[in-house]
Amino acid sequence: MTPPVEQELNNGVPHSARIWNYWLGGKDNYEADRALGQRMAEMFPQIVDIARASRQFQARAVRHLAGEAGIRQFLDLGTGLPTAEATHEVAQAAAPTSRIVYVDHDPIVLAHARALLTSGPEGATDYVHADLTDAPTVLREAARTLDLTQPVAVLLMSTLGHVADDAQAAALIRSYLDALPSGSHLVLCDTIETPLTKAGSDEYADGGAIPYISRPQETIASFADGLELLPPGFGSITLWRPDTPPTGDPVEQWGFVGAKP
Repeated sequence: MTPPVEQELNNGVPHSARIWNYWLGGKDNYEADRALGQRMAEMFPQIVDIARASRQFQARAVRHLAGEAGIRQFLDLGTGLPTAEATHEVAQAAAPTSRIVYVDHDPIVLAHARALLTSGPEGATDYVHADLTDAPTVLREAARTLDLTQPVAVLLMSTLGHVADDAQAAALIRSYLDALPSGSHLVLCDTIETPLTKAGSDEYADGGAIPYISRPQETIASFADGLELLPPGFGSITLWRPDTPPTGDPVEQWGFVGAKP
């Protein structure tokens, strides 16, 4: 797929994808993104660790699913800017026939989408420029690359905080999983609510970025209802099958990998 013509970017307003890129040490960000990102890092220093831990958790989960679990299809919702160990790189390293669809509506991601469309000859990648909350459109477009009658791993990595209503967020997850067969998986992580993370969310919104909320642990855990959680279950993502023994305090970003029965 060739992405649509690049849209004009407003680099004077902070963007979540570019702020995340700044925390990851990338260069695809502007002064407005760096200013807000730095203010948040000063208020809540763990946010940088959270950004990096989220990418590492994603890589570990995808590696497991493509390798040990035999999943060959991945739907990455709210992709963000391309980084090292992107979903297609990890999945196709473990299983070259893996097929990946990335989804994002952010124009800065659209401008970099071509970097996501590389693929080994045995697999495939595609990019859908759409809002992840529009599940019917996303699923229709994804079906050009994925066989939705076969298991798919859906990734929601640090994105569901943009959906402020808990019931709407839960319904959104179900709209994807209900369209997929048994054996599909959900990989999800998000920030748990603490006094510091709530203050960080307020600062983020006050800084001009699209609001992003944290949620109580039990609310995020409820998004796994009906799924069979892979060990070690729901908890800080730094404790989910780490490659090396974790050091420091577990990050306040919690998640899980769950299979649809």
